[in-house]
Amino acid sequence: MERFLNYIAGEHRPARSERWLETVNPATGTPWAQVPASEAADVDDVVDAAQRAYANSDWRRVPAAVRAARLRAWADAVEAAADRLAEVETTDNGRPWRDTRHALLPGAAMQIRYLAGLGEVIEGSTVELRPDTLTYTTYEPAGVTAIIVPWNGPLPVFFAKVAATLAAGNAVIVKPPKEAAASILEAARLFEDLDIPKGLVNVVCGSGAVVGDAIASHPGITRISLTGSTATGRRLMQQGAGTIKRLLLELGGKSPNIVFADADLEAAAAGAAAGIFTPNAGQSCVAGSRILVEDSIAEEFTDRLAKHADAITLGDPMDPQTGMGPLANRAQYDTVLSYLAAGREERARLVRGGRSGQELFPAGSAFGDGYFVEPTLFATSDNSLRICQEEIFGPVAVVLPFSGEAEAVRIANDSPYGLTAGVWTEDLRRAHRMVRALQAGTVWVNVYKAMHWAMPFGGVKQSGNGTANGSHEVMDWMIPKNVWMRFG
Repeated sequence: MERFLNYIAGEHRPARSERWLETVNPATGTPWAQVPASEAADVDDVVDAAQRAYANSDWRRVPAAVRAARLRAWADAVEAAADRLAEVETTDNGRPWRDTRHALLPGAAMQIRYLAGLGEVIEGSTVELRPDTLTYTTYEPAGVTAIIVPWNGPLPVFFAKVAATLAAGNAVIVKPPKEAAASILEAARLFEDLDIPKGLVNVVCGSGAVVGDAIASHPGITRISLTGSTATGRRLMQQGAGTIKRLLLELGGKSPNIVFADADLEAAAAGAAAGIFTPNAGQSCVAGSRILVEDSIAEEFTDRLAKHADAITLGDPMDPQTGMGPLANRAQYDTVLSYLAAGREERARLVRGGRSGQELFPAGSAFGDGYFVEPTLFATSDNSLRICQEEIFGPVAVVLPFSGEAEAVRIANDSPYGLTAGVWTEDLRRAHRMVRALQAGTVWVNVYKAMHWAMPFGGVKQSGNGTANGSHEVMDWMIPKNVWMRFG
């Protein structure tokens, strides 16, 4: 069994208590590693380390181009370590290795380079208010920042958020998810050999109720980014209220994927299947879990979608042939199973799927005790069901029929969330009308789950309070300062 350590002030340390949390391989259901069970005292240590590094290092004072060059060296190191990082990430959270190794990690290195470049072009502004007065705006680092990382995609979020706050000149504390912390603790080793001051990047592992709350309420932390559930976002807002922290919240979703009768149905079926089932078993805030289909094609499209679901290969996430791995942890597995039961109890029609665990593998298989749930498809006309309103975060989709644009918009917007939406149609005018009518931070037309770090990403309603990515990503980690200078 491997042990991974916190990374504080450039040193790898156990928790002060020397207590450990067990981390489980979700494909087999067996423990494979231990990570520190840190407490509030460890958070004090890590904040002290970050404050010292921020105050005493040259990081925020060096030219932006120098910071950018050092971040690009970090991107090179990520690429060099990609095999090991992918192995740990896949073992720890079950996302298929082929996606982790060949999509997420190369993308993370590219995103680090992009954010490094944004750090080189931070601009202020000037306004001439009087002939004898100059007023201008400059931007300064926020100071000691913190990032709370989700368990469904630890490494991509870690690399993106740390790169952005470092590019802005800050120090950063990272709290990995206790269910899948190993890959981030492994990635922290890369900073040993980089020209980035020790203590500027720190990683402290533990439960949200202990370490997360300590970070949220600590007066030495100025700004926090959370990618996680809406429930966790509410808790963070409450805990951070005492110190008036700036919070960047990227939260849950229950995204509609809308298919009109004039769409390319095969392309839409493939896009809808990828939008909810693969590669990470629906454990995505942007999962297209409500599939709205125009009633005249509902039966045909549902059949097409079921065939795509049937074609997905479940199994060992380390196998390059595997299309969908297990759920990331036991708690989420139990949650998804409870929603499968709720769908049946609420009398939604089970179109396909619904099996889990040992039902999916032959007796004696190494994966029979893993947290596998096969791609599952329900159908109903009642959008008020729990499986239609609540974020399941698993490979479970619901087909909902509609008649006409107005009803499609009504059903799509009938949700407490507003993160993303998809529209499939060949009618350009309809596409523009739908884009304007849908309450979502991102709307995809004739594609689903297309994302790029150069484009803004965020939600409305209970899906969050801001955006990530885009040209302003680094600016989110800075504080504007207005200057008035009278010279007459």
